[in-house]
Amino acid sequence: MKRFTSCSITNIAEMGHRGFACGRVSTLRVAAVFLLMLLAILASSSKAAEERRTASPLEGEIITDQRLAVESGLAWLARNQAKDGSYGQFSHYGPHVGITGLVGLAFLSDGQSPGRGKYGHVVQGCVDFVLSHSSESGLLAAETSHGPMYGHGFATLFLAEVYGMTSDPRIRETLRKAVRLIVTTQNDEGGWRYQPVRNDADISVTVCQIMALRAARNAGIYVDKAVVDAAVEYVRQSQNPDGGFRYMLTSGGSAFARSAAGVATLQYAGIYEGEEIERGLRYVSRYKPPTEIDVAHYYYGHYYASQAMYLAGNDYWGKWFPAVRAELLQMQSPDGSWRGQAGDEYGTAMALIVLQMPNRLLPIFQK
Repeated sequence: MKRFTSCSITNIAEMGHRGFACGRVSTLRVAAVFLLMLLAILASSSKAAEERRTASPLEGEIITDQRLAVESGLAWLARNQAKDGSYGQFSHYGPHVGITGLVGLAFLSDGQSPGRGKYGHVVQGCVDFVLSHSSESGLLAAETSHGPMYGHGFATLFLAEVYGMTSDPRIRETLRKAVRLIVTTQNDEGGWRYQPVRNDADISVTVCQIMALRAARNAGIYVDKAVVDAAVEYVRQSQNPDGGFRYMLTSGGSAFARSAAGVATLQYAGIYEGEEIERGLRYVSRYKPPTEIDVAHYYYGHYYASQAMYLAGNDYWGKWFPAVRAELLQMQSPDGSWRGQAGDEYGTAMALIVLQMPNRLLPIFQK
């Protein structure tokens, strides 16, 4: 008879006690083999874990440092909010809806929301300040001497992100009016300028309005597709042969900040691939930290560059974020703030938004 085991079983009828003994021996052997395999797996897992620890000994420290920097920055912003909920007192603008909106976005990026979370009262203060500075025309502005459409764009973006979380009817009405103002002040080229009039346009203000419109549409506010299409076409026409973007259609060479904004805007319009995107990304990549190139409008530029690289994904984001993170951590002041061109509240808010982009909590930063 054919052997089925290592025991000498020649007749099934004779299995009895000897068959049982053979089965017991086989069971013991199987158990021993299983135990050896388990020990080998545990040893391999332990070795792999040790290899990960030794291969990247600072990874945990970097993540911890990043979190501590964010917590310190948020705490600084919370301590320095004005009684009326505004920000901008450390800038030459004074209380400003745009800076207040950006600060609000920094807290939303941490998972805070109006009235909820450790800093829920801070977010609510930002909301209340912006809502209190809405006019019947829809313009969001606490002051109008420095080109209110910048502030209007960032404030509208903030309200749209908040409305998507709360569905507050007060926010909806203010947001609807703010969107209406953007739509009615678009000029014939498809863009916007500092003042809410249709005279001319530049790419930086235009990008702010496109971001606001996209966020509003995400939150359920109607936006005519033709308005968005015309704005995107304006951005496309602003691209130079080197991949960067000029300030206005009729003049201006390429520069980092507006080029980063231009690339991000095209991506938000659903253009993720193609020659114009690749040329734009290559141009912006020249400014990956650290760089000896003079970077004007540092925080504005990195705010958009990080979005562009994040949406591009793959090697672009993998190379960009660790570099800008390291630089931002070095630039943070001992009190938790970042010194920005438009004031410390602005610089701190922008730095925190960039550092928290991997959290993926803001719908506007998603495809």
